[in-house]
Amino acid sequence: MNSLTVRVARWSARHPWRAIVGWLVFVVLCLGAGSAVGINSAKTADYRVGEAGRAETLAAEAQLERRSAEQVLISSRSGGALDQGTARTAAEDLTDRMRRLPEVAGVADPLLSGDRRTLMVEVTLKGEERDAKGKVDALLAQTAAVQKSHPGLLLEETGSPSVSKGVDQQRSDDLALSEAITLPVTLLTLLVVFGSVTMAGVPLLLALSSIAAAVGLSMVVSHVSPDAGVGTNVILMIGLAVGVDYTLFYLKREREERARSGGRLSSEALVELAAATSGRAVVVSGFAVVASTATLYLASDVIFSSLATGTIVVVLVAMASSLTALPALLVKLGRRAERRAERGKPLRRVRGQGGGGRMWSALLRPAARRPLVTLCVSVMALLALVLPLAGLKITEMSRDTHSREIPAMRVYDRLNEAFPEQRVTHQVVVRAGASRSAEVTAALREVARRAEADPLFTGASRIRTSADERTSTLELKVPYLGNSEEAYDSLDRLRDDFLPATVGRITGAEYGVSGDVARYADYPAHQNGKLPLVLGALLLVTFVMTVYAFRSVVLGLLGVALNLLSAAAALGLLVLVFQGTWAEGLLGFESTGSIGSRVPLFLFVILFGLSMDYQVFVVSRIREAALAGVPTRQAVLDGIRSSASVVTSAAVVMTTVFASFVFLHIIEMKQIGFVLAAAVLIDAFVVRVMVLPAAMLLLGESSWWPSRAVRRALAGPEKTPSSRPAVNVR
Repeated sequence: MNSLTVRVARWSARHPWRAIVGWLVFVVLCLGAGSAVGINSAKTADYRVGEAGRAETLAAEAQLERRSAEQVLISSRSGGALDQGTARTAAEDLTDRMRRLPEVAGVADPLLSGDRRTLMVEVTLKGEERDAKGKVDALLAQTAAVQKSHPGLLLEETGSPSVSKGVDQQRSDDLALSEAITLPVTLLTLLVVFGSVTMAGVPLLLALSSIAAAVGLSMVVSHVSPDAGVGTNVILMIGLAVGVDYTLFYLKREREERARSGGRLSSEALVELAAATSGRAVVVSGFAVVASTATLYLASDVIFSSLATGTIVVVLVAMASSLTALPALLVKLGRRAERRAERGKPLRRVRGQGGGGRMWSALLRPAARRPLVTLCVSVMALLALVLPLAGLKITEMSRDTHSREIPAMRVYDRLNEAFPEQRVTHQVVVRAGASRSAEVTAALREVARRAEADPLFTGASRIRTSADERTSTLELKVPYLGNSEEAYDSLDRLRDDFLPATVGRITGAEYGVSGDVARYADYPAHQNGKLPLVLGALLLVTFVMTVYAFRSVVLGLLGVALNLLSAAAALGLLVLVFQGTWAEGLLGFESTGSIGSRVPLFLFVILFGLSMDYQVFVVSRIREAALAGVPTRQAVLDGIRSSASVVTSAAVVMTTVFASFVFLHIIEMKQIGFVLAAAVLIDAFVVRVMVLPAAMLLLGESSWWPSRAVRRALAGPEKTPSSRPAVNVR
């Protein structure tokens, strides 16, 4: 009862108003600090990986990088033949307006489509590629002005910046929808659990305040680890899930102990008791999430680093709220309950406390009566879900996969149809000594000559050389969409055939191919190369944290095996649903025939961390009973029954949060939401109810090896202190 967890809870319980006000001040300070320093967004250079990234760096150092561009399409409003005279007048007006904008680096000459029905004006922007979407509004305003002057024409604008801006807006709208779904369902779930609006509101309010504080802190931390634009998304998703869970574990334990004590213990004593049991479980599981998520930094990727930072910050803040503000709130609510009891009104009973209810007794019956059969059947069922992993195809989700509800994407489709030669551009970058400039140029011309004779390429090429003559670039066009097999084949043709036979023969030359397709190819390859390192570190962290929590090597190995099994089963289910087309109408998506490159790694890391919530809470209850001298078999069954309702409630909350992301338009976010929701359900209702108890029943006392404390307790319960810590009786 002298642990840090208990000491913090004791202080909060004795000074409830100080703790509550202190927490609110902390939240306000976090938001204030975040607003003051602002967010440090990742730059274009932070995203560079693989050969494409190296080539982009070479081009940027020579000021030859490809700049962001917007394309304005001019066509007849009626859809008929284009009046070229009027269209060119509008193009001249547009060109003049665009060139006067400080955001614009240049405007290309108008280009007429092959069917002579569309005129295109391309506008190149200044500055960083990642900053271009912030400049789109100025361009759109000029396009709208020209449209107003020429009502008989239709002017439409698209391009990477306007598409990115549309995606951001769609993501914002989707998150608002997600919150509108998640918050009411979470509140209803907590109402069912506690039967009280007040008690149900406590976890939700603490979770929301934790999210607010984490958002502010993440803005501060972004100046150390840049934000890739996904930090707030992950804070909302993970923050609500763990924030409610941690509060739920703590609060339910306090309610159970209050009902069990029958009024003999004060509110302060009950809070201390909850801190010594569930409070410790919250700390252990919280640090397990933090440690497992930290392995994402090993991926050497700005997006994963941003995801890791957001998760770590919000988990630490949620832990702090459950250990400081929550005890104070429980004391205030507990004193109200005591006054209610003094007036002769009965204390509300927490649903699901005690024996765990008939439903959970029935669910545990197979594992209790036939553990070996239950274990084999459950594992075989999970392995059946793993089988689709044999057909797993991982790709980078390209611009072509974005929702067509974004206006710029619909214009993008019309651009690709009218100007197929503009669909993809490869940029070959070569750096050598200035004395070899002529040799490099000759080699690039040979590459262009070979491309002209290859049906995978089209259109005119362009060679540029830097002022110091050390770096040259060649741009080649491909008449296929960026996510097509032909586009990837053209990249392979360049990298494997054309360049080694030409530029590759120049002594000391550095070269590479960049562009959208090169990025789409190199990013998954980069992740696949990092996957063994991250996964190995993740398994080690999970094992060490479990051994630390329970002093058992056996449970450590069992925890790693169960987490791997549930994660693999969820990933197999994801492949079954999203790589096929049968669920498109049901879940509202268009299958790409692949899984987003970030999904598997994010699943394994986040699930391993979140699974520790259930593992720590359930096994802590079992270990409590075992330390009290209860035989292992009975301790397993009692521990799972007593924690069943909490695990169920936590799983429902987490599933609701993650499943709400399935309603998002961005396909990769849909996949992440689906796979995490599926993984939580599998982990809570199959692994923790069927596989874990069956395995521990078969292992018996060996489950605790090499823990001596449990073996001493089982050998002589009369020598073992009570599992319930001593507390101050009122």
